[in-house]
Amino acid sequence: MSLIGYARVSTSEQDLALQCDALVAAGVTRIFEDRGVSGAKVERFGLNAALAF
Repeated sequence: MSLIGYARVSTSEQDLALQCDALVAAGVTRIFEDRGVSGAKVERFGLNAALAF
């Protein structure tokens, strides 16, 4: 079983690099992402994909 992770930033100006680096350091092999998506939004495609995976 592989570890999966989820990274999200609220604005397109923000960077996912630190989150992704931390996930990789924790042994995550599959990372799903949402860029420019508020955490308050119900529809987050990256999160939905992670949960479906």
